[in-house]
Amino acid sequence: MISFLATPLAVIRIFTVIVVAVLPVSGQSFVTYEAFGAVGDGVTDDLPAIVKAHAHANERNLPVRSNPKAIHHLGRRALTATVQTPTDWSTSRFIIDDSKGVENSGQSLFEITSRQKKLPLKIERLKRGQGHLGVRPSIDCFVHVENRNRRLFIRRGGNQNDGSVQQEAFILRRDGSIEGAINWDYETITRVVAQPIDPDPLVLRGGVFTNIANRDTKNHYWARNIEIRRSNTRIEGITHRVTGETEVGAPYSGFLTASNCANITLGDCRIDGRKTYHKTGSGGTRVPMGSYGYSARGVVNFSMIGCRMDDIHDRSRWGVIGTNFMKNVLLEDCELSRMDVHQGVSGDFIIRRTTLGHAGLNAIGRGRLMIEQSTLHGSHLINFRPDYGSTWEGDVLIRDSRWITPRANSVMFGTNNDGTHDFGYPCFMPRQIRIDGLIVEDSKHGKNHKGVLFFSNPLVGARKDRLSPVRLTERLEASGLETTSGLPPRVSSDPEVAKAITVVLEPGRQ
Repeated sequence: MISFLATPLAVIRIFTVIVVAVLPVSGQSFVTYEAFGAVGDGVTDDLPAIVKAHAHANERNLPVRSNPKAIHHLGRRALTATVQTPTDWSTSRFIIDDSKGVENSGQSLFEITSRQKKLPLKIERLKRGQGHLGVRPSIDCFVHVENRNRRLFIRRGGNQNDGSVQQEAFILRRDGSIEGAINWDYETITRVVAQPIDPDPLVLRGGVFTNIANRDTKNHYWARNIEIRRSNTRIEGITHRVTGETEVGAPYSGFLTASNCANITLGDCRIDGRKTYHKTGSGGTRVPMGSYGYSARGVVNFSMIGCRMDDIHDRSRWGVIGTNFMKNVLLEDCELSRMDVHQGVSGDFIIRRTTLGHAGLNAIGRGRLMIEQSTLHGSHLINFRPDYGSTWEGDVLIRDSRWITPRANSVMFGTNNDGTHDFGYPCFMPRQIRIDGLIVEDSKHGKNHKGVLFFSNPLVGARKDRLSPVRLTERLEASGLETTSGLPPRVSSDPEVAKAITVVLEPGRQ
């Protein structure tokens, strides 16, 4: 038995640290940053203590709770806190000061990972649309496959490149079924990663992060972020503010970033947009440098619920989200400056009860694209990105929504592919488009406005010797379509397109 009257002060301090680290709350124990030396005064570098606290929590499978009144400075050192247990940051504040440079700008501050070890899995080939494998793992797995012998998404334009390795992700169930049907034929597979999916969700919530922006003159992307690599993870109520931006600065890859995992939900998050800078692109022209608040790559089942930001119409700020190689994406009850899909989404891409600002909705991929009960701004209702062939192989459904047109004669569905560039895949306009309730606000554009166009001229430019001709939309049906100008929509300024696409305008709904 320890006598506190006779115990040296140092021993008492050690005992206090242990008690704080595992203090019971509601039948559970939790870890604090202060127990490992965090000061929380907004000046002291608390990142080393935070790293140690999470390592301790991971080892003992304990949740982490921060002091709601603390201000943790995250310093400049190349350290990453590995998070594997529930974490509640409450109203704690975190300062990320990048203004004086850091040891490693590409390193994350927090990385959410799984304790599960990767499983050996051999797949020799896959077929497009395949929904089953002759393999039955002991646990549901997130699977990522690659074929390094083929390249896709060969980008065109100011940021032109030689494409990306053929790849995709899916969920392999214990019965051998596939969730996220295969997008491409794989004659061979050069790499397979199978990561077991944790059955229980991991939740991180709260926290107000303030980033004092970098002054870097190089074009490489900064991280200094929260990286999600664990499937079945939910982030709730995180706020990220950006300050201190100057006339120079390097872009950021995204404060909340999800990579190669499944079943990710971001709920009620608030992330600022970042200032747009410019560089000379690979095509030799001046292009903007995208700097993101959210980013996701190789995620199956990605949802953003109730996420918002300040002024969604501030054109000095880059669109807040960018994604690549996604399957099944949902935006619900959000208010964001942009939703952007770069190198493809497949399955369901749903925008519901959401407002998108000046940069609008950008899409590339295949499957079902649905917009319902939403308000969209931007140059198009949907912009099918021309730098990736303006391709959407599938159907589009628009229901009970509103489009605020920015200029006279705006185009509802932006498509542009002259067929002279090989993107690595055949290109399609949406097969069928169904509009069931849409108000087009186009009454403020003056005498030059002749009414919105359904389609741009996707075949603009060269019309001979097409390497990859785009397949045109077969049919567009619309009911409940209203324009505030009273002018009926036109099909296209291109006679060939207008003649090829069947357009049926049904009477408005009562």
